[in-house]
Amino acid sequence: MLIIPVKDGESIDRALKKYKRKFDKTGTIRALRSRQQFNKPSVVNRQAKLKAAHKQRNISRDEQA
Repeated sequence: MLIIPVKDGESIDRALKKYKRKFDKTGTIRALRSRQQFNKPSVVNRQAKLKAAHKQRNISRDEQA
């Protein structure tokens, strides 16, 4: 349960923005989507390695430029 303290005079739009930001940081939606279907551990590891390699390529490309 997320609790968002709202100050006096604060607009509802600002409170909603705080709520959305806090909700995104908890990773609830990401966890639900990952649980919708089972992935074998080998597939998860392979995807993690590919993601890390992709990030590394981007970092090295930015350093060269």
